[in-house]
Amino acid sequence: MLIIVFDSLTGNVERFVKKIQGFNKEKIHNTLIVNEPYVLVTYTTGKGQVPRSTLDFLNNNYKYLVAVAASGNKGWGDMYALSADIISSAYEVPILHKFELSGLKSDVDIFTQEVQKLVTNSKMDSTEQ
Repeated sequence: MLIIVFDSLTGNVERFVKKIQGFNKEKIHNTLIVNEPYVLVTYTTGKGQVPRSTLDFLNNNYKYLVAVAASGNKGWGDMYALSADIISSAYEVPILHKFELSGLKSDVDIFTQEVQKLVTNSKMDSTEQ
């Protein structure tokens, strides 16, 4: 089974994740431990930084991370959704998608297709929450 783990500060990522169908979803919190494959969806903070809460989560849960996606604001130019690049590089996982704010329907469709490819390629099951 593949789950979607997400971190959201302003609600943009949470709104994006709520639009995704067919997968269990879990919001990052201080005591969350994930012992199964997951896709991380996070936001970008500051000047292209990974949120502290996401970093803290990854310190304890990097083992099952299979891919990352991130929200950002295109007004930040080269720093747009840069947290995805940082996490992808640090943990050697692919970036599935970058989306602005809470994403459009097309972003949800792209993300869902990319996650489905991961499931198909690894023979993981998905269940709806």
